Amino acid sequence: MKILTGKPFLASIMVTFLTGLLLLLSIQWNSDRNIDALITGNERLMRELRITNYLRELERDIIWVESRIRGAIATDDTSHIEGVAHKINEIENYLDTLDDTNTDPKSLVYINRLNYLARQKLRARDMLMEEYVRSGRMDDTSFIANPMARETSNEISSLVRKIYENRQDAIVKLTSDIENSGRKAKNWGTLLVIVILISGVGWLWFIIKRIQYQNTLILQLNESENRAREAARIKENFMANMSHEIRTPLNAILGFSNFLEREQLDHKQKDFAVSIRKASENLLDIVNDILDVSRIEAGMVRIEAYPFSVRGLLQSVETLFCRKATEKGIHLLTQVADSVPDTLIGDATRLTQILVNLIGNALKFTEKGQVRILVTVLSRENNEVNLNCKIIDNGPGIEQDKLKVIFERFNQGENSITRRFGGTGLGLSIVKDLIELQNGSIEVTSVVGEGSTFRFNIPYQVSETQLEAPAHWDGGKFEQDPQNGIRILIAEDNATNRSLMTYMLQQWGLEFDMVDNGKMVIEALGKRAYSLVLMDMQMPVMDGYTATRSIREDLQLQIPIIAMTAHAMAGEREKCLSMGMNEYISKPIRERQLFDMIARFCNITEKTAEPEIVPEPAPTAALPEQSWHYIQLDYLLDIAKGDTEFMKVSAQQFIDFVPGEVEDLMQACKLEAIPAMNKIAHHLKTTISIMGLTDKLHDALSVLEDPSIAKQDAIININFVKACCDAALDETRRFHQSL
Repeated sequence: MKILTGKPFLASIMVTFLTGLLLLLSIQWNSDRNIDALITGNERLMRELRITNYLRELERDIIWVESRIRGAIATDDTSHIEGVAHKINEIENYLDTLDDTNTDPKSLVYINRLNYLARQKLRARDMLMEEYVRSGRMDDTSFIANPMARETSNEISSLVRKIYENRQDAIVKLTSDIENSGRKAKNWGTLLVIVILISGVGWLWFIIKRIQYQNTLILQLNESENRAREAARIKENFMANMSHEIRTPLNAILGFSNFLEREQLDHKQKDFAVSIRKASENLLDIVNDILDVSRIEAGMVRIEAYPFSVRGLLQSVETLFCRKATEKGIHLLTQVADSVPDTLIGDATRLTQILVNLIGNALKFTEKGQVRILVTVLSRENNEVNLNCKIIDNGPGIEQDKLKVIFERFNQGENSITRRFGGTGLGLSIVKDLIELQNGSIEVTSVVGEGSTFRFNIPYQVSETQLEAPAHWDGGKFEQDPQNGIRILIAEDNATNRSLMTYMLQQWGLEFDMVDNGKMVIEALGKRAYSLVLMDMQMPVMDGYTATRSIREDLQLQIPIIAMTAHAMAGEREKCLSMGMNEYISKPIRERQLFDMIARFCNITEKTAEPEIVPEPAPTAALPEQSWHYIQLDYLLDIAKGDTEFMKVSAQQFIDFVPGEVEDLMQACKLEAIPAMNKIAHHLKTTISIMGLTDKLHDALSVLEDPSIAKQDAIININFVKACCDAALDETRRFHQSL
């Protein structure tokens, strides 16, 4: 069924409404007219009935006058004619009323004759009274015997009957008219009701059809929305799968090209290796850009709000590009106005991403000169500051007609830029989207041959407490009341992580118990009370998710639970919190972060101590730091704080466990035991973190954790992990010997 919409629909509605309204008004007018005629007819009928009564009374009164006069003559008694004059006046009034209300000429003649005869009766009465006054007697029988008197009385009766008969004809006609008017009024009323019913049914049908049509549209809209969501989901899955499929060989290419560059190669071979690495890095940048666009389109980019140091962030970004700027001979200058508050509340990660993209572009396109980063306050109102950043370069500049489309996707200043510098033209589009997501704006000015200036501003809240310059945390201890009985339960199956947790909690002066799996957690909580549970998520027998659900539902305990997992993916924290955990910390465990969480959930404070002079720790390694190509000792040194014994134990555990876990990984792949391979890869993430291999192996191990991984992808990534671990083991052994 085709249903009109828009202007035709409104026009049809108006025409139908006006037509129906005119029809109803016409019916109502005719109905009212007939009802008025009915009412008028009834009034006339009532008047005729009253006149009929008058005629009866007139005839009766005339007979009464006649009888009274005869009685007075017969009895010679004047009392018989008392009231005759009054009655004759009433008769005259009746006759006047008949004269006024009668329209029939014939009846008017009768009424006039009656009026005359009534007066004759009055004169007869007057003559009797005169006779009585003259002679003192009223017995003149001649009056009674007079034939004229008898004829007058008979004529009066005859006239009254004629008038009555004429009135009866009028009443019959009037009654017929009333019946006709009533019938017409009834018919018009019935027609009105029928029209109203038909209109009501019509409108009901129309409304039902409109509702059905709207429901159809809603269903179609829902179907379209579902198709759009499905398309977005398919696109998201496609992007994720493509990312996985591209990153898997790409990680291997990057890893092995790095290995290859460190081998003894001639100049030509080294150029080939460097070219492979750079091409792989460019491809990885393209993949990352496409994924960022996909996340922004899907609304998956969340803007966080937390305090951060503007100057500290800029210092980190400057350090990141310092080497590249030095290699190109470009002076990289960062200036922050004094009016800029150091600590703001906003998304530091997104600001870093924006700056990295813009500064990276500036360095890429600038061959000589300088790149300046200027940070000022555009405006400030109450507790909100509008931060303005400028990135100024001495590059080739951008033509004016290109500036309008520079922030569109897949657009670059010139087509030759893609051929010369590479890239997809997505970077500036991503920057613009990220800035607008934070209610900011960006613009660019450029002069060909002189350079370009990118300006953007983002509103931030000013933090009430300004962060101090980041300083190295030398660890601490908790201020405990012995009566509080703070005791922590740790669930961890990885030997390296168990050793690490034991060392940290002992250093902090905390009492704790250690178990291997979730089932043992349930048993331990049933035996004694604990202040906090540090729960690993991937454990044998019973994992952390199942254990947490049992604690909340079966044991009905509200003890704080902190999730510890090597899954650092987006949504992992929300998943842990939805399962009933109170907080989430990713591995490798950051000492200060865990310390603060324990302090918060156990309601204890850090013990303040007087500064003391601590002897300089002995050198922890015989080789200089830059000689380690694979292992990164920053994390271990930060945890150990000069404790050589702990570093020796940690290094030995790495040497003892890594070869076996890598072998198990290879064996699981050979047997195509995917679940076992997933668990080993997850376990290995924790084992290798102590020696700083997380950055190098995280992507490869994450791929090996995927249940849907193809065997060929598994082989590529396992070979990369094995090669990296073998090289790291060699360096770890040398590091261990140097302690």
